[in-house]
Amino acid sequence: MATRKSIGVLLCGFIIAAFLLGSVAQVMAETWNYKAHNRLMKVEGRQIPDAEGHWVGYQEREGVTIFENGELGWHKVSVIYDGTKGIGSFTQYITLTFPDGSTITNCSKAPSLVGEYKWTAEIIHGTGRFQGIKGTVTGFGKFLPPEKGELGGKAFGAGTFTFTLPPK
Repeated sequence: MATRKSIGVLLCGFIIAAFLLGSVAQVMAETWNYKAHNRLMKVEGRQIPDAEGHWVGYQEREGVTIFENGELGWHKVSVIYDGTKGIGSFTQYITLTFPDGSTITNCSKAPSLVGEYKWTAEIIHGTGRFQGIKGTVTGFGKFLPPEKGELGGKAFGAGTFTFTLPPK
C-alpha cells in the first residue's frame, strides 16, 4: 500500500513538473550575420585649437544592411565624435528599418574614426516584430577614401546580430 501511494505521489510530481516546464516559453538567442554598406550624407564639426587636427562633430550616414537569412533593411547612422587626427572617441547610434516598418536601434562607442575599425554595440530598442529585443551587435568595417565631390568616404563592413525576443 505504501509503495502504491509513493508511486502515485511520484507520478503526480512528474505530471506537475512536465506541465510547468512545458508552459514556460523557451527563449533562444538568434544569430543573424550581415553585410552593410553606407555613405556619408551630412557632416558638421569644428576644429578645436588645443592640438593640431583636433575636431568635434556630428555625422549622418545612410545605407543598406543585408542579412545571410535574406532579411534586408535600410540603416541610418548618427555619429558624435571627438578626435585628433582621426583617433579619439565616437558614439554611434544605428537604426535599422525593415520593409515591414519594424526597427532595431543599437548604440556603440569606439576609439577610432578612420581606416579599418571594429565595434560592439548594445541593442537598445526595437519596434514591430522586434518589440522587446535584447542583444548585441559586433562588427568590423573599413572606410574608403572619398571620391571627388563626396563629403567623405563610403563605408562597408560585416558582423553579427545576437539577440532574443520576448515570447509572443
